[in-house]
Amino acid sequence: MKIFKPLTPSRRRMTKADESQLTKKVRPLRFLLEIKKSKAGRSGGRISIRHRGGGHKKKYRVIDFKMDKINIPAKIQSIEYDPSRSSYIALAVYRDGEKRYILAPQELKVGDEIITGELVSLKLGNRMPLKNIPIGTFVYNLELIPGQGGKIVRSAGNSAQVMAIEGSYAHLTLPSGEVRMVPENCWASIGTLSNPEHKFENLGKAGRMRWLGIRPTVRGSAMNPVDHPHGGGEGRAPIGLRKGPKTPWGKQAFGVKTRKRKKYSDKFIIKRRKKKHHG
Repeated sequence: MKIFKPLTPSRRRMTKADESQLTKKVRPLRFLLEIKKSKAGRSGGRISIRHRGGGHKKKYRVIDFKMDKINIPAKIQSIEYDPSRSSYIALAVYRDGEKRYILAPQELKVGDEIITGELVSLKLGNRMPLKNIPIGTFVYNLELIPGQGGKIVRSAGNSAQVMAIEGSYAHLTLPSGEVRMVPENCWASIGTLSNPEHKFENLGKAGRMRWLGIRPTVRGSAMNPVDHPHGGGEGRAPIGLRKGPKTPWGKQAFGVKTRKRKKYSDKFIIKRRKKKHHG
């Protein structure tokens, strides 16, 4: 972690992830950028997600989650920051000249070579089907449907572990602790994603949250009764509800399961993820 000198009140608490893995003085490739319009949490002009808006303007980096150039080696040209995700990205230059952005695993370096194939070496960044990956290996950018491209295990410092291959399914332990069956024909990349210190970062000041597009959150107990179920009362009053905290629309706030009771993918879950307790 990078710890700043306490030159200002915000710098005193501010910490930043170590960026030594990043390539210095590199600009993103223009043909791999797309304009990303901010919708500020609105759908059809109405706020559908509260506490969003503003934020720094940014362009979306087009990431190759499929990595479907089979048996064509690629050399890593640079490792870059991506404002749209927590892990770093790498610019891969394939032997046929094509350039693509991919998710960068931890300890990947400029000049390293990666390859996608049915039977390739068990090397950092290589991609292959789950049925060919040895038990105990850590993987990331994991498919759930063969050929669809990586859908899960894509954020900083995360990885899933291959636990077993039974029948036509691989058993994987996901970062949440959930043990899940995934078709053995699904592809995954070898390694653990970069920037593991991301979760320890301290933004230091409220302004940095605004740069990220996150607006202030007002406590319900600070509102009037007309605005929130927790509102009203003289001074700092308790919420006064027998069944615990409520959302602004009167629904139960904590401890309520939001997952569908009969979700189609329930049959693939061997062990549920760990429960979070609200203190």
